[in-house]
Amino acid sequence: MKTKNQELLEKLNRAFANNDADFIIQQVTDSIIWTAIGDFTIEGKQAFSQKLREMATGDPYQLDIHTIITHGKNAAVNGIMKSTKGKQYAFCDVYKFNGFKDPKISEMTSYVVEVKE
Repeated sequence: MKTKNQELLEKLNRAFANNDADFIIQQVTDSIIWTAIGDFTIEGKQAFSQKLREMATGDPYQLDIHTIITHGKNAAVNGIMKSTKGKQYAFCDVYKFNGFKDPKISEMTSYVVEVKE
């Protein structure tokens, strides 16, 4: 049985795969900090929203979530995303929630590696 936060993170990752920026934006705090290791760090909901919309490909990705771990205000999700053009990306996102009641994501650190076959 999944916890409330595990269900939220599964929906969030499915929203990333389907370019559903509106859903994702609703799940973060106004002061969100998002770091994609080796690429960028974004602070604030407006910058976060803009970056999501820039990244949207239009085509959905196939998503295979391997693990969702939650503990207190911290969580992590890892898996594989596959594009319609055949590219595959292994990812691990580490999250920090702002609290326990109606939690929103306050920090997100993303590790993404293109998988070459």
